[in-house]
This record gives sequence, structure tokens and C-alpha cells, in this order.
Amino acid sequence: ASCISLCAFLIISFFLPPLQPALETTEIDVDGGIDQDIFDINEALGLDLFEGDIKLDGMQERNSIIGDNYRWPHIIPYVLDDSLEMNAKGVILKAFERYRLKTCIDFKPWEGEKNYISVFKGSGCWSSVGNRQEGLQQLSIGDNCDRIGTIQHEFLHALGFWHEQSRSDRDDYVSIIWDRIQSGKDHNFNKYDDKTSDSLNVPYDYTSVMHYSQNAFKNGTEPTIVTNIPDFMDVIGQRMDFSDYDLQKLNRLYNCSSSLSFMDTCSFELENICGMIQSSDDNSDWQRLSQVPAGPNTDHTNTGECEGSGYFMHFNTTAGAEGSTAVLESRILYPKRDFQCLQFYFYNGGHESDRLYVWVREYTSAHPNGTLRLIEEIKGSPASYWQLHHVSLNVTTKFRVVFQGVRGNGLSNGGLSIDDINLSETQCPHHVWHIRNFTHLLNTSPAGTAGIIHSPPFYSSKGYAFQVRLYVNGTTDNPFNLAVYLHLISGANDDQLQWPCAWQQGTITLLDQHPDIRQRMSNQRSITTDPLKLSGTSSNYFWDRPDKVGSIATFPNGTTFMRGPGSGTSAFLTHQRLRSRDFIKEDSVYILLTMEDISHLLSTQPSVSPTVVMNTSKVPASCSDNPCENDGVCIIVDREPVCRCPASDNWWYMGERCERKGSTEENTIIAVSSAVAVFVVMLIVTITTTVCLKKKYSQRKGSGESLTLEE
Repeated sequence: ASCISLCAFLIISFFLPPLQPALETTEIDVDGGIDQDIFDINEALGLDLFEGDIKLDGMQERNSIIGDNYRWPHIIPYVLDDSLEMNAKGVILKAFERYRLKTCIDFKPWEGEKNYISVFKGSGCWSSVGNRQEGLQQLSIGDNCDRIGTIQHEFLHALGFWHEQSRSDRDDYVSIIWDRIQSGKDHNFNKYDDKTSDSLNVPYDYTSVMHYSQNAFKNGTEPTIVTNIPDFMDVIGQRMDFSDYDLQKLNRLYNCSSSLSFMDTCSFELENICGMIQSSDDNSDWQRLSQVPAGPNTDHTNTGECEGSGYFMHFNTTAGAEGSTAVLESRILYPKRDFQCLQFYFYNGGHESDRLYVWVREYTSAHPNGTLRLIEEIKGSPASYWQLHHVSLNVTTKFRVVFQGVRGNGLSNGGLSIDDINLSETQCPHHVWHIRNFTHLLNTSPAGTAGIIHSPPFYSSKGYAFQVRLYVNGTTDNPFNLAVYLHLISGANDDQLQWPCAWQQGTITLLDQHPDIRQRMSNQRSITTDPLKLSGTSSNYFWDRPDKVGSIATFPNGTTFMRGPGSGTSAFLTHQRLRSRDFIKEDSVYILLTMEDISHLLSTQPSVSPTVVMNTSKVPASCSDNPCENDGVCIIVDREPVCRCPASDNWWYMGERCERKGSTEENTIIAVSSAVAVFVVMLIVTITTTVCLKKKYSQRKGSGESLTLEE
């Protein structure tokens, strides 16, 4: 990693233009630097919705979980309306991936189904509850609603869930301080008895993404909700991810027996090692251990916190000949997608010449015993700590994951160890920023610029160089928070790139290091580069070339570069929430980074005058002049407008513009008419044939010819 960073520094330095006079780096908060909850956003907009973010219709019965006929199918049709902000569109798709990873609920673009969800940019963040069986059902993701936890929250409403604190048993767990509630808002804290409220036999959940925050609808500075267990005061109201109980309820309501994109997880706590097998073709074995004298001293799962537990798999490289191998294979896995992400923790306690190879064994009809394909070689100097690795796979047939340890030619004091393996059909993050000794940083870093640390330089898939700035103890205006900002920096490809940088979505994820990927509650924010965004009151584009709009900066090795203005939030995560999960483990945190092109989500492309040679990709068409008739909905597919026609159980519209109507009755008439017509034609043919044969027979008989019948 050090060599790669050094090479990146040198490359960036070589391609730098002459340095401009130093400028102060600008930073903007996408949320105003305020950790606004859903209800704060809607209240500021003057919305008077039921329980703050629920749209009720006049006939809706108030239940905790509504009836079966108001549930959605497991695959929910949706439309992303053109009114949505680009960043929101990208985050919505990421929220769908979390549903796929942790539940059996899937989402698909609407193709004329009777009922579907239309996600649009309305005023605030809100949804109806359940499938209202009304065709188009709106869900609003307005300004400042584009956080992944907020989107998960609103879609849980759409799936049939109400707020957690309206449960019949809530007074056993929280106290509502009625005199602190705004006048006229008391009804938002109603609870409902167990005859009209169903908690699906799941315990009360302080950590639910559906729970009010402690300050919901307050009339002053004091909280309106006080948890009966004080430790949960700073936990309620989280908008990071589903809690374990959220998932239990959702999976029970929709009878989910498995998740869609999850494949496997293993922390080696059980002796069966998750069905993994030792190969008979090697000359050594992986061993299930709880510690090794030369390290690791503990597993990664428990990090020594649970006495008598905590195991990992270890390949001893202190003995044996050079090239000795140990092979560990997963159980057979069956992919549904054509991409997977393998994630695991690796401890190198051997020699730098020792190697870990990741293979896949793929089974096909032509090769029923499987063929091996090398995916990645992992090497490096020994280190006294666990390190997170991601490996992207692209398997389409049944397969096994194969870990092969190989002894090198040097003197080893230990060996290679792996732990906390997760495999899912998701995309791997593009980059990982590993920050060690984080507790020391928290205890010693001041708030403000003196407490800033910067990530190494990274490159996006399109070639843009970027960097993340982290305020460990917050900004001076907002201390005791983690603050994060995304900056473009000068890089080797700048002369060949489009400027201003257009529609690249950077996603910053602070990893919850729970051993099971399904139970993680990682904190995530996304920032999208709008090419028309200006820097404050100036005429400069915010996301223009860093050497044009940025300021001089220096890498740790002394190399200078240009850092552009940054966009992010000073309210990324409070220190209380930071300590509430496994964000810090082995005194390390991991920040996962991805920057991807989301221009395909555009329906109209803003025109920006290029300052360098720009890409000449086709500009997508617009649905602004809806070509669809009969209430058809226009969407963009492959950059072209396409009509999705409405349909019911016994009628439907069809044609390029939904101009023709079909129905079950019409089809029945056509079918009957066709059958009658065929019958009449066959009857005429039969009669004609009979008459002709009779006439011919009569003629032959009259002339005395003998007749024979041939088959």
C-alpha cells in the first residue's frame, strides 16, 4: 500500500501544471452541517403529515402492520421520476441493494404493472403505508432526504410498517414527555393496543430505523422521548441502516426465508468451519485456532472480548519446504448474478515471500469436477494486525471459493490467517482507507482544521483523482462529530477528462465491522458532482479542474498538488453513535470509498461549455413532452423515451404510445370468431371434397372401370 501511494504521489507530481497562488480550500455542507431527521425536514417545510412523514388516505385503517391485501409482491415495480435530484437517484438504487442483501424484497423498473411506486422530488420525505392498490403510489424524496437510511425508512412505510414507538407496549420502554411536545402535535405520539397493532412477536427495538429520535416534535430544547434504559437515549432515531429487529419484522411479514444477494458468511466459531473443506491435493492443512504465538493473538470476530471463544483459520509457514501449500475450499455456491464481492480479514504473520491466492473452482457440464481460475494474489510485508480485503468475482456457474496458502523462501515465525469471510452478490467498494490507532486520534485531535486527516489519493473508474478529508473531532462549529468531505485533486489524467466533472457519485461508508454482513449498520453518505454548480458567488464551477479552482496542498512525502473545493457534511456521525457499533475494532476504522459514473440516470443533460476535449457520448432524450397516451408513463430506457402503458386485470393499453386498448372480453370475442371462421372453412372444404369424390365415382362406374382405394 505504501509503494502504491508513493507511485501515485510521483505520478500526480509529474503531471502537475505550474502551481498557482495559494487559495483557501472551500468546503460546503450538503445538509447545512445539521443532522436533520426526517421530521425536522418536514416540519421546516410546514408539512402536516400523520406522524410526521406518513400520507394517509381517507379510508386507511390505523394498524401497526396492515392486512395481507395491502402487501406488495416480492418484486416491487418502481419509477424514478425526472424531478429527483441526481444524487437521490443514485442513493435510492443503493438502498435497493441493501434490501436485496438483507431481505427477499426486490425492485424492478415499472413495465405496466397495475400497482407501482413512483419516487419523486416532492416537498419533504414521506410515503403512504402499504400497497394502497391505487395504481401509481407516490413516495417523496425531497431536499435533504437523500440519505440511505431515510430512503430505507420511507420504503419500509411503503412496505407496510408504521413507527416503532406507536407499539402497544411502548410505555414499558420509553416515556413520552407530553408537556415538551409542540401544540397540536400530541396525536403523533399515540399508541395502539394489541388488537389493532401487530409487532410480529419481535421485541421493542430502540435501534430501529423506524423509531422517532429523542427530539421529535419538541417545543424547546428538552427531549420529548426518554428511554427507560438511559444508555439508549443517543441510540433511538438512528438513520444508518436496518436494525436486526427491523429485518426480523420485514422478513416475517413477507415470509422471507433467505436474502436475495447474500451468499455466505463464516467467522469459524463452529467446528464445522461453515462447511468448508480441506483439499486432498495439497501437502499441508489450514488449522482452526484461537491464537498463534507470533500472532494473531485473537481472532477478528471477538478481538479477545469473549473468553473461550474466537477462532480463525491459520496456515503455519514456519515448517515445510518452499512451495508447501494448504488449500481451503468453500461449500458449493450457486450464483444468481454475474458479479460477487468476497470480503475477508487477513493476518500476515509469516514471511514477506509467503503468498495467499484466491481462486474460484467453476463447475460446468463440460467440466463436472470443476476448473480452477486464479482471481487474486495477496502479498506484502508481515503486519501485526488484521487487514480487510475485498476481491471482486464474476462467476456465472456453480462454484467454490478457494483459499490457497503458499510457503515462501524466507524464514517465517508464524503464518497466514483468515477470518470473518463474507460473500455477496454485490459490487465491491473501489477503495479502502484503513485508519489505525483511531482511539488515540479521538483522544488527542482538536476540533477544527488542526484535527484534520486526509486519505491517500484515489482514482475513480473514469480516471478522476480524489481525496477524502476527515475531521476526527468535528469542525469548530460542530464538534464531537465525524465530519467528511470529498475533494477532487489534480491527477495524471486531467488533460483527457471532461471538465467540469459531471455526474460522478462519490460514496463514503464508515464500515460497521460486525462479522456478518447482513447485521452491519454502516454509516454512508453520497456526494454527486453537478457540472453546473458554482463556487459560492464566483463564476467558477465548483467541480472544475483542481488546478483552476483549487489550492496548493502537500502530500506527507513533500510532493505538492492541487486540491479542489470539498463537499460533504460536518454531521456525518456523532461520537456517541461511533461507539454504539463495531465501527472501531482492533483500534482501527475502515472507510470504504466508491466513485462511479451515474450519468445514465439523467433524463436531460445540462449543456456545459468544455474547457478541454470532452466526451461525445449521446445526449439522452427527454420525457418533458410526454408522448404517451391514455395515462401512459414515459421513462428513459437506453437513453430513449419509452411508454409504460397502464393495465388492469381485464384490460390493457398497448402500442408505442399506448394508443390501442385491449381487453379480456375483446380477446374472447376474437377467439370465438376465429374458431367459428375456421369451422365454417373446414365444413366448406369437407362438403366440396365429398361432392367431388361422389361425382368422380359416378363417372368411373358408368364407364365400367374398376375402383381401388389407395391409402
